[in-house]
Amino acid sequence: MAKIFKLLILFCFTILLTACSSKNPPLQTVQKVELNKYLGTWYEIARYEHFFERDCKNVTANYSMMNEETIKVINRCTKIQTNEKKEAIGRAYAIDETNSKLKVSFFRPFYGDYWVIMLDENYKYAVVGTPSREYLWILSRDSKLDEEIKNEILEKLPGLGFDTSKLIWTIQE
Repeated sequence: MAKIFKLLILFCFTILLTACSSKNPPLQTVQKVELNKYLGTWYEIARYEHFFERDCKNVTANYSMMNEETIKVINRCTKIQTNEKKEAIGRAYAIDETNSKLKVSFFRPFYGDYWVIMLDENYKYAVVGTPSREYLWILSRDSKLDEEIKNEILEKLPGLGFDTSKLIWTIQE
């Protein structure tokens, strides 16, 4: 328990330090997210590395409504070395009427940013990041993303302040 607390303190300090030293312009989100269309299962196509998904494959996120204001988040993955299945359950809520900026927590009372910065009009793929540019996820409704769409996303990310060389491409079996 003490180790988890220390990791959480370090995580929060890193986010605070990164946010204060950011040289990027404000991160723009999509104009509107219709939550009922966003709910369901998303496959992780790529991500920036972070401790809670380290060495994971077959990563998915499932979103469902807990109540009128709260979204239940279930993240699942399989550890590459051991094939151990892991699951983290959290909650999220929108911070404005666009539903494109959310706060997500797996370790309450600590919440992190979850901003939808790209979204297919048919909700087939989404790109989620944080204003600090510390975290980034490319998500898809399918376990594989069309190469042309992937390239379009990769072309746009540097203009938003994200370094594409930091992406880890998720193994989906």
